[in-house]
Amino acid sequence: MNTAPVSCIPVSNKMSKVKKILAEAREAQNREIDLVDLNIATIEECPSLLSLTYITRLTLSHNKIRELPPGLANLTNLEIINLSNNHLKELPVSLSSMPKLRILNVSINRLDSLPRGFGAFPVIEVLDLSYNNLNENTLPGNFFMMETLRALYLGDNDFEYLPKEIGNLKNLQILGLRDNDLLELPREIGELTRLRELHIQNNRLTLLPPEVAKLDLLGNKSVMKMEENPWVPHINEQYLLGISHVLDYIKSEAYRILYNRHMAAGRSGLTVPPKGDKSKKASRARS
Repeated sequence: MNTAPVSCIPVSNKMSKVKKILAEAREAQNREIDLVDLNIATIEECPSLLSLTYITRLTLSHNKIRELPPGLANLTNLEIINLSNNHLKELPVSLSSMPKLRILNVSINRLDSLPRGFGAFPVIEVLDLSYNNLNENTLPGNFFMMETLRALYLGDNDFEYLPKEIGNLKNLQILGLRDNDLLELPREIGELTRLRELHIQNNRLTLLPPEVAKLDLLGNKSVMKMEENPWVPHINEQYLLGISHVLDYIKSEAYRILYNRHMAAGRSGLTVPPKGDKSKKASRARS
């Protein structure tokens, strides 16, 4: 039998602390509000928050929030929202209409899907959706139309494939895909000419598209992480020597032939690695 979560903070004390923070913020006209780890379950427990239309940063991480009111989007001056480590199962589409929102962190929640039209953010630069229950079938049609996006974190979800529309994110510099179920990457990833960080560790990848070698992933400020994948022997041998050896190898004509042959065979020549057990992830919790 499901029971309501028990707060470790007496309601009166919790509410008085939230009220005090918001009252002080209003009095001082603080543009940055921190409501972290206060056992907040609903935005209704934050009286007057939605009237603070001048604030630019809102942090509500490490709470118990299950849903967001569409009215949160009325805080039209918000540039940064941190909702990490809550109990969110869905998001209001109104978030994507916020005119100044640059950074949205909804990592470590319980999101199974994203609302239709979610990719309409006008100026979004950083989107962190890691540690949820998302996959390629739960992304809205306009997800890859966020032209201003610089960093996209999709790690610790349930992706087996990455849609080829990823190539539309021309300004992307960081792509986090670690700890998924990825079986392959689309060739269109090579169109991300500004990409400087690629995190694909702990997936089910056996091959890399040759187009990855077009990316600048060897500079002083570049990062490529690819460990804990069941790579084919030739890639694994090169990886033991270093990332530069991997990228040189996948540029070769011999590798291009190997890759095309496997793709034409529809992966029939490769054993599909098993999925990892994610049943105990926090994002799977029911309470």
